[in-house]
Amino acid sequence: MMKLKSEILRLYAVTDRHWLGNQTLAQQVEEALKGGATCIQLREKNLDEKAFLQEAIALKKICSQYEVPLIINDNIKIALESDADGVHVGQGDMPADEVRKILGDNKIIGVTAKTVDQALKAQELGADYLGSGAMFVTSTKTDTWPIDYEEFKAICKAVTIPVVAIGGITRENMTQLAGLGMDGVALVSAIFSAENIQQTCIELKKLSDQIVRS
Repeated sequence: MMKLKSEILRLYAVTDRHWLGNQTLAQQVEEALKGGATCIQLREKNLDEKAFLQEAIALKKICSQYEVPLIINDNIKIALESDADGVHVGQGDMPADEVRKILGDNKIIGVTAKTVDQALKAQELGADYLGSGAMFVTSTKTDTWPIDYEEFKAICKAVTIPVVAIGGITRENMTQLAGLGMDGVALVSAIFSAENIQQTCIELKKLSDQIVRS
């Protein structure tokens, strides 16, 4: 397991092509990187494998220029073929130790954890970081529910690996998460639906810096 610097997760941008408009995903991601996004996750639920791989390769190139890691959501094969920096898996996906065997020691593995038990198990199996939430009601995922703040705080205390808060986080509600103990925040629509993604990320990064644990 690699020792992941928690600063890498400070402003974690998760893509959503729902907001593309006149831009390409690559253009939107570059705007986020210019604004200070510290990690990019490519999340694609509906693209076919070929298009997904092409997107991953294009984003990997851009992220490398900014020295920011590209994480692939769920799809280990795409992560491997695009030489992405890592993968994020959910509780219903392959366990972290199995993912590690495929990706090797130098890739980042993130795991979704909604309970302390899930968090400790993921850490034990070699996860590099955890994604926990949803912190607020979110329209991005219809099958999720808000996590209790005390449970989230307990997750952050229970593990030694970094924890990212995710789910319905916006510029308006982010400060409500101050003091909970996370290392970063993951945002989807708060970034990619913005008219000015770069400026929005500058502001979100400042907020995130204020509320994360030192």
